[in-house]
Amino acid sequence: MKSIINLLGIILIILGIASFAYMGITYTSHEKVAEIGNVQVTADTQKTVSIPPILGGLSLVAGIVLVVIGTMKGKS
Repeated sequence: MKSIINLLGIILIILGIASFAYMGITYTSHEKVAEIGNVQVTADTQKTVSIPPILGGLSLVAGIVLVVIGTMKGKS
């Protein structure tokens, strides 16, 4: 059980740090604008999904708490 708590804590810490580093995910979508016969007109649009900094901070703090709890359970 201790290793699962520590592993989950480490994963949350990594996700928290990554969210502070990237602050969002940008992706490109291809949209069909028009189709006339065999000719298609498409448009590439970039969209961004932002990750709030508070979410990254909460993930980081929760990960640290889980790692501390996991190591304290291992000592007792």
